[in-house]
Amino acid sequence: YELRRVVVGQDRLLDRALVAVLSRGHVLLEGVPGVAKTLTLETVARVLGGSFARIQFTPDLVPSDVVGGQVLGRDGDFQTRLGPVFANFVLADEINRAPAKVQSALLEVMGEGHASIAGETHPVPRPFFVLATQNPIESEGVYPLPEAQVDRFAMKLIVGYPSVADEEEIVRRMASDPPQPRRLLDPAEIVALQELTETVFVDHRVRSYAVRLVNATRTPAAEGLPHLEAYLDLGGSPRASLSLIRGARALAVMRGRSYVLPEDVHALFHDVLRHRLVLSYEALAAEVAPDRVLDAILEAVPQPAVDLGSGRAVA
Repeated sequence: YELRRVVVGQDRLLDRALVAVLSRGHVLLEGVPGVAKTLTLETVARVLGGSFARIQFTPDLVPSDVVGGQVLGRDGDFQTRLGPVFANFVLADEINRAPAKVQSALLEVMGEGHASIAGETHPVPRPFFVLATQNPIESEGVYPLPEAQVDRFAMKLIVGYPSVADEEEIVRRMASDPPQPRRLLDPAEIVALQELTETVFVDHRVRSYAVRLVNATRTPAAEGLPHLEAYLDLGGSPRASLSLIRGARALAVMRGRSYVLPEDVHALFHDVLRHRLVLSYEALAAEVAPDRVLDAILEAVPQPAVDLGSGRAVA
């Protein structure tokens, strides 16, 4: 509710950002300029009590601008200066505008949780959350992220324009005296919540359901969807299954449960898988979007009947 005082009409984005924070994942955000991408992460950082850094990616950026490097001090000795990536919440704005070596430097920190500078390893602070944005309407002067690097993001979210009613509310709140969010947590409490998330119970049927959904993106014929094989060159890897379960655990915590239900996996399926599908030329020619493929998979793979809230499980 505190986040919604500042960010209007982006409830799904706020929800998924918190899921990613609790599950130690990172988010790739795609949307046109002016839809509160920067404001969202800055507000999350203020409410959760962590440090915030914004990196504007440009074609002339070099890796040391992101992770830091050694600088010559006044006494003639080289000193290590850490880059802006060493913050709790990092906004990588327009990540596809920087060359591949800069993208790789950021993604390495995301994957490993540390950076090496002049032979020394420097861990990032905890919690550590990266929200990277890319503009879908730009095609010149950009360096698209390759599939192997896109796979490092736990989720990809699509942010559109707000509704007319939401935009009127945005203008009302922000035109004169914008609301300031209150700090409700601190980094230590977030780390404790992350550790709590890892203890959430996952029934074997829920785990099997998640794996079946991901496997259907690789072999759709196994789930009775042979017509989708012509549209898919690559599907989700085991990393997608892991992200799906970790995100479902975080969603269960946010919903006040100590166990995961199939509905949690179902709710996150599009966000976790849409950037991991590599569509074929046939799909592109037919203008088949990844979400359309994922819709068909969700309809074909039935949810298991698991009732843990009443203390019993139904096979």
